[in-house]
Amino acid sequence: MRTRHLILTVAASALMLAGCTGSSDGDKGGDPAKLQARLTDAKAGLDDAETITISLATEKLPSGVTGLLSAKGKGNHSPAFEGKVKVVTGGSSLDADVVAVDGKVYAKTSFAPVFLTIDPASLKAPDPASLLDTETGISQILAKTEKLDEGEKSRDGEDVLTTIRGTLPGSLVKDIIPSAAEGKTFAVTYRLDDDDVLRDATLKGPFYPNGGDVTYTVKLTTSDTPVTIEPPSRAGR
Repeated sequence: MRTRHLILTVAASALMLAGCTGSSDGDKGGDPAKLQARLTDAKAGLDDAETITISLATEKLPSGVTGLLSAKGKGNHSPAFEGKVKVVTGGSSLDADVVAVDGKVYAKTSFAPVFLTIDPASLKAPDPASLLDTETGISQILAKTEKLDEGEKSRDGEDVLTTIRGTLPGSLVKDIIPSAAEGKTFAVTYRLDDDDVLRDATLKGPFYPNGGDVTYTVKLTTSDTPVTIEPPSRAGR
């Protein structure tokens, strides 16, 4: 009887250990196909929205770099955008009210009386409206991320979020920040809630020549209420 009891105990322990080991491996890596399905759902949620509020920002840029520090505002998929943009140029930061619509970008700084048409590429910054384009904007990266795996769970207030990590080719990231190194690979981390709504995304890599790695964080919220964005009534060239 003792021998039988010992055998049953060992067998039960082995089964429990095997079950725990299998669960740990599954949680750590995740199924890439399932992770991609969740990212695809998140993309659809963004693309179906009438209005998107977007924040794209980095804490700082490397010394001597001209580029985008932050862009915050709202827009639609026409695409169009209105909000505030901060760039760094000549060692100083410059804030501007920005309207981007019909393929043109208008900016008004604190020392300019009217909106002026600008070329954001000259500041190594994107046309902010392009970030909301369903084909070439932020949402496209959700469908094209490579080497997906699942990271640690995290919290945002009371919500527990799923972390999905992967990589993006520089040729794709250039659509977001024009100066991104085309031949390099960028790391990306997404956080999704239980309904596959994208809470935020973090991109890290060589966004600027000779600037080392820079990290941008993107936060997006959606609305079913349409927004109309038109060129400024008073705009100069």
